[in-house]
Amino acid sequence: MRELADLHPDLVSLVALGHSGEGKELLGMKISKAVSREDNGSWCCRPGPPKATSKMGFLIIGAQHAREWVATATSLYLAHALVADSSETHSLSVLLDSYDFYIIPAPNPDGYQYTWEHDRLWYKNRMVLGPDVKCVGLDMNRNWGYKWKPTSIDSSRMTKPRVPTDPCSHWYPGIRPFEAPEVNNIANFVSTLPNVMAFVDLRAYGQMLSSPYSYSCKRIPKDAEDQLEAALGAANALRQAHGTFFKTGSLCDMLYRAPGNIVDWMYARAGIKYSYAAHLRDTGTYGFALPPEWIRPVGEETRNMIEYIANFIVKNHSMG
Repeated sequence: MRELADLHPDLVSLVALGHSGEGKELLGMKISKAVSREDNGSWCCRPGPPKATSKMGFLIIGAQHAREWVATATSLYLAHALVADSSETHSLSVLLDSYDFYIIPAPNPDGYQYTWEHDRLWYKNRMVLGPDVKCVGLDMNRNWGYKWKPTSIDSSRMTKPRVPTDPCSHWYPGIRPFEAPEVNNIANFVSTLPNVMAFVDLRAYGQMLSSPYSYSCKRIPKDAEDQLEAALGAANALRQAHGTFFKTGSLCDMLYRAPGNIVDWMYARAGIKYSYAAHLRDTGTYGFALPPEWIRPVGEETRNMIEYIANFIVKNHSMG
């Protein structure tokens, strides 16, 4: 991230979001192209700063779950695509005419480092839960404050621990929403962003592009039709890159019921209409341990998905 900001200071700025449970700095990137005087002649010759642009926001988050390495790698690939010259094959720079992008590649820096140094399949963050608790960490993606519940496993749909309040469980949601400092910091940051129209939570694995809701398989968002239309087109665009097939549908139906999910919060609380979870390659052959040579093709196909969603919103926004 620092290298990208150094190489493209006119486009990339680092955003300090706060600190993790272990005190690591939590960083994001804002990738934005300034409006030139030619683009906005209305303030060309007037004193004072330029007026705010009408650009939309697009938010992308990497691996909340530490072991989902390809999500972090893909978020960085997308950042490079956004700053790449428009003459390059996989450049996304044209999207900066319509959007400011906000990318947080490593929202769980403690867990991510732990997967490199100690346990490749570590899942949670690494926060200390209390002086008498023998395990550390909670599931960040069950700690968001929309429909959060301490009993967040639907054991009838998946074979998983029946006591999700156990702090040693992978899926431990904590004792209250926003208990994880990383989750709280990101939520505070999102609340400051203007006009955010799209959010994608990059995950692994499963090859699915899912819309709200996660907390219930019975509730349907009022924007479900538009969300699904965009998702179907995005999945088709993704398939054009390398033939990879993605399923689409609601997150609960595609996976399992999980209250406190980031996608639900981004849609219902942050008001981001086009909010998705994108489970990247594969479908289980390699799982969380994708071969390194897959990093680039996963980035290329995800790039197609992001481009389609962004253009779909631009088209429908202008029509509205």
